[in-house]
Amino acid sequence: MPRPSRTEATVQGTLVAVPTPDGITDAYLAHPDGKSPYPAVLMYMDAFGLRPHLKKMADRLASAGYTVLVPNVFYRHGPAPVVELPEFINPAERPEIIQSLRPAAQTLTPEAAVRDAGVYLDWLADSPLTVDGPVGVTGYCMGAALALRTAGTHPDRVAAAACFHGAYLATDAPDSPHLLADRITAELYFGHADRDSTNPAEQIDRLDKALTAAGVRHRGEVYPGAHHGFTQADTAMYDAEATERHWAALLDLLGRTLPSP
Repeated sequence: MPRPSRTEATVQGTLVAVPTPDGITDAYLAHPDGKSPYPAVLMYMDAFGLRPHLKKMADRLASAGYTVLVPNVFYRHGPAPVVELPEFINPAERPEIIQSLRPAAQTLTPEAAVRDAGVYLDWLADSPLTVDGPVGVTGYCMGAALALRTAGTHPDRVAAAACFHGAYLATDAPDSPHLLADRITAELYFGHADRDSTNPAEQIDRLDKALTAAGVRHRGEVYPGAHHGFTQADTAMYDAEATERHWAALLDLLGRTLPSP
């Protein structure tokens, strides 16, 4: 059965609760309307969290023929939104919001992220709305590191991972996500922001060299003029052209690597 195009599929979105050993993750689930199973995609949020814009992104991805789960990875700190957010995040407000999110972010250690990833993958595998087989993972900002970490720690369950305007993907830290390269079997795509202090050129190069040395199928592209957060339309960092390029790359990767419904 051919996967329906974005213009063909209507979408149903619901809030769901995903039990974990550390509490209940509130999450958003989007899938084509009806009860048919579709390939599963785990979508990791940016630092601003599960909010209307991310739900719209999940809906758009689901309309292309996927069942998409977007967990609030800060659930240990509380349900989304974990801090009050304006409808539009401008540069003047951004530093204060980021600072207010730090306590929530500190609850998500690398060990907790790996443990959570296994729970989310189990939940998707058990859902009647997903087909059997490996999943796709995509992530934004801090979620890109979570996507990369998920691919490296659950290699038998992830067929593809896409990371956009990722932050701190290849640092000098002993637990940097790029150090999992030799465990990854998925195909990877990276859409790097050209103007991104959290992912400078030396980290992009370090990431590429680690993946190449490990024999990982991957492609990394720097989006000219794009700022960190370029896919987030409710922020001043949004770049419409870069966002459409991101959609084309993401759908191409998932379409080639995930099982058909």
